[in-house]
Amino acid sequence: MAKIGFLGLGRMGFPMARNLVAAGHEVRAFDPSAEAGARARDAGISVAASARDAVAGAPFLISIVPPRRPVLHIFTGQGGALAPMAPGSIAIDCSPIDPADARTLHAEGRAKGIAVLDAPVSGGVMGAEAGTLTFMVGGAAEELERARAVLEGMGRRIFHAGGPGVGQAAKLCNNLLAGISMIAVSEAFALARHLGLDARKMQEISAVSTGGCFSLTHYPPVPGLLPNVPSSRDYRNGFASQLMLKDLKLVQQAAMQAGPTLPLGGLAAALYGVFCKAGYGELDYSAIIKLVEGDVPQGASQPQAA
Repeated sequence: MAKIGFLGLGRMGFPMARNLVAAGHEVRAFDPSAEAGARARDAGISVAASARDAVAGAPFLISIVPPRRPVLHIFTGQGGALAPMAPGSIAIDCSPIDPADARTLHAEGRAKGIAVLDAPVSGGVMGAEAGTLTFMVGGAAEELERARAVLEGMGRRIFHAGGPGVGQAAKLCNNLLAGISMIAVSEAFALARHLGLDARKMQEISAVSTGGCFSLTHYPPVPGLLPNVPSSRDYRNGFASQLMLKDLKLVQQAAMQAGPTLPLGGLAAALYGVFCKAGYGELDYSAIIKLVEGDVPQGASQPQAA
């Protein structure tokens, strides 16, 4: 079993760290939130006083930090997490960041003899709690093999997407699809309701027809169609709409750098922007059906098509 430094004990990080401990790994974690630290201690996770203390002496570092915290600074700034790591160790960043920043982090690690993997995840809070996350990994294939046993303590599917930054590219492409398809599915459910078609019947029919997709069959935005999905829990404890908006903005940024035009991605970002501005940013991204159904404050401005 491995000795692991872990940075970030939020809604995703806490269950990920807890699963690593359950798998027999030695985890020493840090989060600037005292509340998060106390919860981790109560769950049997060793908590360090600083990021440096969490990382010192550990051959593996895992980080998953919220958007408001600059990942590059956490790793490479004064007193950054890479500084106490020994050559030959592996830093695994699961935070969703720009692919260009991920490549910079790889280069900074390489200069210190530290392997870096960008390994964003899919599966949300439910997947983190169940240990069934999907990891999309960018970096050297041989370094992924060294880290595979650690990742398997938190997830079920581990894909080597490609070289440095390509794991983040896979995450952005996936969330572009997820954000757009959730809006489309919400529109279909809204139309069904207005035309007198029962939501469950619409789901049953479309699931085996050409409109079938994950948002429809496994993550529906209508409450009551499936148990335990966010829509059946008041849209709580899922993938927050503000995080979807952040990723869709990263998609637009990456597209501007790489060249393709993404009109639907731009419109999806605008819609989630309106939704978050109206005060729904903490709700799961499937709650966008509230905007589709018109259940947002009248003062919220409507986006323009790209």
